[in-house]
Amino acid sequence: MTRTKRLLPFLPLVVVTSLLARSSIQAVLDKVGHPGAALDDAYIHFQYARAIAEGHPLRFQAGEPISTGATSFLWPAVLALPYALGIRGESILWATWVFSFVALGALVYETFAITKPLAGRAAGFGAGAMTLLFGGLAWSAASGMEVVPFAWVLLHSMRRASEWTEEPARRTPRELGVLIALAVIAPLVRPEGAIASLVLAIAVGLTPRCGGIRGRLEALPLLVAAAVPNVLLLLLTGHATSSTAQVKLLVGNPYFVMPDAALANARILVTQILDGQVWSAEFLPKGGAPFACAGLVALAWRGHAASRPFRAAAVLVLALAMFVPCLYVTFLWNRLRYLWPFAPGWFVGLACLARAVGALVARLDARAGATATALVAGGFAGTLAVRLEWVIDDAAQSASGIDRQQVALGRWADVTLPRDARIGVNDTGAIAYFGNRKTFDVVGLTTPSEARYWVAGAGSRLEHYERLRVSSPASLPTHFIVYPEWMACDAVLGKALHEAVVTDSTILGGQTMRAYEASYEHLGSGELPWSEHAAISDTLDVADLESETEHHYELLGARDGEQTAEQGNAPDGHIVIDGGRTQRSRERFVVKLARGVKVIALGRVQASGEGSDLEVRIRGSVVGKAKIEAGPWTEIAVEILGDAITSDATTIEVSASRGTYSSFHWWFSLAP
Repeated sequence: MTRTKRLLPFLPLVVVTSLLARSSIQAVLDKVGHPGAALDDAYIHFQYARAIAEGHPLRFQAGEPISTGATSFLWPAVLALPYALGIRGESILWATWVFSFVALGALVYETFAITKPLAGRAAGFGAGAMTLLFGGLAWSAASGMEVVPFAWVLLHSMRRASEWTEEPARRTPRELGVLIALAVIAPLVRPEGAIASLVLAIAVGLTPRCGGIRGRLEALPLLVAAAVPNVLLLLLTGHATSSTAQVKLLVGNPYFVMPDAALANARILVTQILDGQVWSAEFLPKGGAPFACAGLVALAWRGHAASRPFRAAAVLVLALAMFVPCLYVTFLWNRLRYLWPFAPGWFVGLACLARAVGALVARLDARAGATATALVAGGFAGTLAVRLEWVIDDAAQSASGIDRQQVALGRWADVTLPRDARIGVNDTGAIAYFGNRKTFDVVGLTTPSEARYWVAGAGSRLEHYERLRVSSPASLPTHFIVYPEWMACDAVLGKALHEAVVTDSTILGGQTMRAYEASYEHLGSGELPWSEHAAISDTLDVADLESETEHHYELLGARDGEQTAEQGNAPDGHIVIDGGRTQRSRERFVVKLARGVKVIALGRVQASGEGSDLEVRIRGSVVGKAKIEAGPWTEIAVEILGDAITSDATTIEVSASRGTYSSFHWWFSLAP
């Protein structure tokens, strides 16, 4: 009976969470006709779960290199158990829904439990209600992703860390073991979980279980735990970051200035996302940013007023961790799923803001203070609740879109393509999971060798495929199933075989995803100039990353999207394809030329707009000029006298005195 009484208060939470789960799942089943994921990325997790169950963990398919496209180490491992027990295909969604909605109910409790000591019982209920009724978490729970379980691990860690600092009786060896386990688990669920590991380590370090150096050293395992995923990645792949991070992080991206781009993302987060505009209008009320920010101030106040500074600081860290995804090129993917694990921290802040209003009212009427707190917190929850129906419909519509496009194409591939087919994909989840064919992820999430070429752009991918055709032809795809506009490399897309057109789902990368035979017959056709030339001393293949590295090519302000994989004709009519960089106003590189020997610089270029005038410089002096007329690409010839070449490594600078241009290739041949 005692246990029954202890569990009875949780019954309303279980009932309401179950009703939300039933409504969300039923909406998907009604729309799709069977279980379906609202994000293609969920099927990446399922594919890695299958790999674990089949005995080749971290390999997207048997025999392929280790890859880390799932981001989470732990979520596929959890899903591997139901897969091994026979819950496979689309049925594995049932397992993700059970785990995610149970985690949502637990997260609601955690939000209440961490808020109550700060702001009181009424505010705690309000914070829990906000969490339960927030569409971002409901959508994520229905999506098949790890978002909600990760959010629970984060908030549970913050609560346990807070209780460790506040209650000396809790500082037992058993509790320390729990904290160490959480410190290890959190970053394994998602890399951002390292934040929880650090907070746990600080809690133990500030309030050690016993005195002396031994007590302080007990924080060390928790600190080390934050780096466990990075160490594993380094040992397994040679990189300390996942392939997902390599594709999406600003760090390492050649086209963004990291501080500026991160600050721009942060401004979007505060002024638009938190304010319920554009991308977040589905989930948050418009004009909510001032209240959200005021909530963080109220959170700090309640930490001081309730004499629980560590608890307030831990929640504040959780809330501000929402800015971590600002280090991505963009966090606007996938219904903002990278942001929502940190949302409960903001809800605690809003609950503290409600308590602040209650405190003001209590000065006028002591008995009305608690009522005011409950009403304000309930009002915040209500602004979220009114969006739930829309959110649930969107989750179902998104699952339907994924099912009619990526899933349908995966099933088509399984029935139609040869067993030894290798499919080039830019959405790799459902096509691999249902297609049962080897895949070549052009984005680089599950084919790790491709990440840098995807980040660089279409021209670099084309040049890379040219190299693979020579060095490793068997690794190239035999077919592609891609969004043509994403691929932006029509030169390798052959005969169209099949397509899936979905016009009513905004979660997709495009309305049309199409299957093609791969075509490589013209690869390498742009390696030599079509102009007459003598022996070539050196060649820079623009956009070929290996060639650019060898020639110390400088981007000089090149931006994302300023690349092209061009197909055209030489003067004699034969097809030529070449990768290049567009919108160039200046480029600088180093070539190897014989000292004192006159050479001809041949450049395959194309004017942007009405034409361009180019100047070629060595050591700041103009050594040649060329005029490019508007129209298709052309080859220019600039004579460089031998007295300008005074060393074996000559720095060449090409600049446009008028207009801009696209640059594809530079050859340096001996002058006749």
